[in-house]
Amino acid sequence: MRKLAENFGRDIEAGLTELGQAAVLLVESLNWTITGAARQQPVRVGAVLAQAMEMGIRALPIVTVLSLAIGAMVAIQGIYSLRIFGAESKVTLGVALSVTREFAPLITGVLVAGRSGSALAARLGTMKINQEIDALTVMGINPVRFLVAPALLAMLLMLPLLTWFADVVGLFGAGLYVTSTLGISFQAYLADLQASLKVADLVHGLGKSAIFAVLITTVGVNNGLGVTGGADGIGRVTTRAVVQGISAIVITDMLFAWLVLL
Repeated sequence: MRKLAENFGRDIEAGLTELGQAAVLLVESLNWTITGAARQQPVRVGAVLAQAMEMGIRALPIVTVLSLAIGAMVAIQGIYSLRIFGAESKVTLGVALSVTREFAPLITGVLVAGRSGSALAARLGTMKINQEIDALTVMGINPVRFLVAPALLAMLLMLPLLTWFADVVGLFGAGLYVTSTLGISFQAYLADLQASLKVADLVHGLGKSAIFAVLITTVGVNNGLGVTGGADGIGRVTTRAVVQGISAIVITDMLFAWLVLL
């Protein structure tokens, strides 16, 4: 029992230490973003655009496919459930709220965490093992400004845009199934969407995606900079970044929904 308690205590201590390191990295990157220009060391626009291209534009094909599938799935399940009560015509309301408030930000966040969060951890981990980060420090270049801040800005820019794109594609996919199953025109479906959706619903989903962007970047960077060992260490932190990123997204999404309903 004593050994078990000691191991549990060490795990708690290690977790709190890692959480503190992630918070420091986030604050420092935000500080460089805001004050970098005044300190004659601005965050490089070219690096932000390069990260945005990798994180956002190149993720469009897979986001499109998954959003279409999710939209159609929500419509299928919605019609199946509402048919029990003879209320199939109300499916558009459920589809609109489910896609914009929950599924689009959640699925996009999970996808980007698995795709870009892991890549960020692997890249920084490789740079640390090859002592490239130490070389930047010796050259007088702050690694957080040079490596972390551009990734954070790019993620904050692209993840909400990807979520908005997922909203459009998901609702389109749902509309294809709803119109073909219920025999209504696509114009009627769009009119129902317009009547069902409010600006607050879109803002709800986009706001969550911005929080997810911070979580994905922070988790990926913190794992990459904390790598130890060689190739095995990079593999471990890459897997760890994906698991922690997705877990953080799902838990935050649950807390966000609970707080909004209070």
